[in-house]
Amino acid sequence: MDGKKLEYKGEEALEEIERLTMNAGEVQETLLKQILTQNKETEYLNKYMKGETFITDLQEFKKRVPVISYEGIFPYIQRIANGEDSSLITGHPITEMLCSSGTSAGEPKLMPSIAEDLDRRTFVYNLIMPIMNQYVPDLDEGKAMYLYFVKAEKCTPCGLPARSVLTSYYKSKHFKCRTHDPWNDFTSPDQTILCNDINQSMHCQLLAGLVHRRHVLRLGAVFASALLRAISFLERNWRNLCDDIRNGHLSSFITDPSCCSCMSTVLSSPDPRLADEISKICSQKSWKGILCKLWPKAKYIEAVVTGSMAQYVPALEHYCEGKLPLVCTMYASSECYFGVNLKPLCDPNDVAFTLLPNMGYFEFIPLGHNGTLLMDFDENEQVPNDKLVDLVNVKLGCFYELVITTFAGLNRYRIGDVLEVVGFYNKAPQFKFICRRNVVISIDSEKTNEEDLHRSVTIAKKLLEPYDALLVEYTSYADTSSVPGHYVLYWEILHYGSKRDPLDPNVLQQCCIAVEDELDYVYRRCRTNDKSVGALEIRVVEAGTFDALMDLFINKGASINQYKTPRCIKSNKALNLLNSKVTASFFSPRDPKWTLN
Repeated sequence: MDGKKLEYKGEEALEEIERLTMNAGEVQETLLKQILTQNKETEYLNKYMKGETFITDLQEFKKRVPVISYEGIFPYIQRIANGEDSSLITGHPITEMLCSSGTSAGEPKLMPSIAEDLDRRTFVYNLIMPIMNQYVPDLDEGKAMYLYFVKAEKCTPCGLPARSVLTSYYKSKHFKCRTHDPWNDFTSPDQTILCNDINQSMHCQLLAGLVHRRHVLRLGAVFASALLRAISFLERNWRNLCDDIRNGHLSSFITDPSCCSCMSTVLSSPDPRLADEISKICSQKSWKGILCKLWPKAKYIEAVVTGSMAQYVPALEHYCEGKLPLVCTMYASSECYFGVNLKPLCDPNDVAFTLLPNMGYFEFIPLGHNGTLLMDFDENEQVPNDKLVDLVNVKLGCFYELVITTFAGLNRYRIGDVLEVVGFYNKAPQFKFICRRNVVISIDSEKTNEEDLHRSVTIAKKLLEPYDALLVEYTSYADTSSVPGHYVLYWEILHYGSKRDPLDPNVLQQCCIAVEDELDYVYRRCRTNDKSVGALEIRVVEAGTFDALMDLFINKGASINQYKTPRCIKSNKALNLLNSKVTASFFSPRDPKWTLN
């Protein structure tokens, strides 16, 4: 009976997707009216509009309320954090402030959240398995080894919790009090997910995953980087994990009472046979395909692999030998949960998200078309109100920056994500995530965004493959300590085959050249004609450097769930750490052989 009920819920969820996408325009209009009705008495909106017209005339809202970035809403958020009433920006009480990742766009930002926002996030989560069940059958017959983590939260001066959006969800009743669902049967006990000590949490979650290795049907983490960090942890600690299984009790360094209590059930008795199986697999010289060997029934890997996470795809494919699809299920941020991937088994390069019109009111700043991306409006530049396009009026093949209005008090707020319209599902557009518009490296008049940098590195790193070497991670830095300044790329390289000797310097110099060849015309002009940018440099760093960088940012307040390696380093502490790990340095030629038209 329960199974039939859950199956019915799945069908109901798919029907709701159909309803929402068939009526995207009407749903959006109704939603905006609801937001304005709820927030009509707020100080923020009353600056621009008053009276009954405010409630009924949506065009007045679009005409009068400005498009803003974080600086436009920050004074109100700061006042609420200091104890003033939520009615400054929203008609419902703000229950918490959500911290942005803070490592993809500078300092952490506080985003207001109301109680009903958890219902909206849960709604999106509840769509994922009905979508997946259309493509991967029988997921209710096993377990999911998903590695989730929380971050110790802080409080604003008035006592509001300030935490990551994922910590908020994992600590909510929506997660902790959920009913048993065979399609979402996790190997990790909730207590291990809720443990604030990342190392203890990681040890216990991996241990539980290994104990249930024969029942695991899918693997995952929120971001691809978190899953790779777990593999790195496993590589360093598999012997201790095997000892726990062999002896039937936890390592002494696990001191968290909740972890100790729940793991005593997982390790109900010594299992030397299982420990020997795992030890035999992990002691192999090459870890290529290790995920399939440890979890032989796994059907796919779920993690965010778009945007800056795309560069982790080769590493994940290495660890599963390309046998497991990499599934990216949803598009979300601290500000709002946006949409879902209706074709989850597609190639990571083809991931497109269908925006759900009931999540927030969506508008779009046009940025180009026909494959040409133009950054017309700077992050802090005022965008004319009449330039924005509604959700249902975006055009195929065009680029846009996403703007949202939410129940929690964000009005026409620029998210900073650049999206490309790649299709439509019913009347709802489907978007490909391109990049964060404010992540750039620049020395002179050239502006290199995240997408261009990633594309250049993707081409260059292929030169490592014939030498059984893999680029594990990278970041960049605009070195202006000398004139002219130059781009510095920090590369961590994994040697996975029989060739363990350092790479020929010529190979790395060719990588420098390949990166520069793929950068845009303005960069090449600055290098050759203007001489305002110097030769690009690759600094090779020792193994584990980017784990140490992640630890640095986590210690500064970032969440392990939301952490993304910054594509351009601006922190002196981070820069000092990277430079302390450099093992070799390589440059492109001083005078490249480019012909500029």
